[in-house]
Amino acid sequence: MKIVVIGGTGLIGSKLVTKLKQQRHEAVAASPSRGVNTITGEGVAAAMEGASVVVDVSNSPSFEYGAALEFFQTSTRNLQAAETAAGVGHHVALSVVGTDRLAESGYFRAKVAQEALIKASSIPYSIVHATQFFEFIKSIADAATDGNTVRLAPVLFQPMASDDVATAVARTAVAAPVNGVIEVGGPERFRFDGLIRHFLSSRNDPREVVADPEARYFGGMLAERTLIPEDDAMLGETRFDDWLKQSATGKEVAGFEHFSAQSSPSSRTPAPRRRRGDERRNEAAPTRRWISRGTFGRRSSCVLRRQ
Repeated sequence: MKIVVIGGTGLIGSKLVTKLKQQRHEAVAASPSRGVNTITGEGVAAAMEGASVVVDVSNSPSFEYGAALEFFQTSTRNLQAAETAAGVGHHVALSVVGTDRLAESGYFRAKVAQEALIKASSIPYSIVHATQFFEFIKSIADAATDGNTVRLAPVLFQPMASDDVATAVARTAVAAPVNGVIEVGGPERFRFDGLIRHFLSSRNDPREVVADPEARYFGGMLAERTLIPEDDAMLGETRFDDWLKQSATGKEVAGFEHFSAQSSPSSRTPAPRRRRGDERRNEAAPTRRWISRGTFGRRSSCVLRRQ
């Protein structure tokens, strides 16, 4: 099966393409560097020829409302036109857990607009809402830093490894469209401030993390469960401390600009982040695990919210 991955050379896209090829699918990594630009339309129609599924893991290079809205709407409309002409039967999009609960944030309002276009289209679809990636935790801390202080709302935070995100998106891409939202998250919940404190300590970073209920997240106020998925969400298997050990060299720590390679090659603004948490401040609360076998996990429960 031919599957076109928009943003296929970025952090998630590159992992996704590899996983799909391991399953013997024809996975095409589509990005401006490969001659496919969903903003200008360059190469889009040619990439869609013979495709059964299109997976969009691209991200806006700016997180200001107007720029992000223009990116998501232009890109999605160009994809939909090409998909319709090519007879694509499944559109998969990667989005963020909590998007619909962060209306104060311009970036998330733009994501809501993107999802609305997808839902209104005649093309069958699946939207994957993922929690924040472990790889972006340092960038989250940096964005919340003022001097030597990191201010974060002490809300629940349930991040996951980017490899688990790619696995969830791959499973969604090869399955039938759900015409709804699939939520995925990490196997553990933490307090947002506690996890960032733990991460910085592991890197011998001297910054002080302060729990501040008024701290904003991309302009939005956070409630206790704003950034975590529903209790029946699909869960990844990689635990945070295991990832910390694997990434001790820093090679697995990405900036938000590496979320996707799909966008114009101009300025890249740090991309947004998502968070989740633990029932207690620093102690991980065990939850049900999605145990993968080989490249893809075995079938597990997931919440499908049809809207």
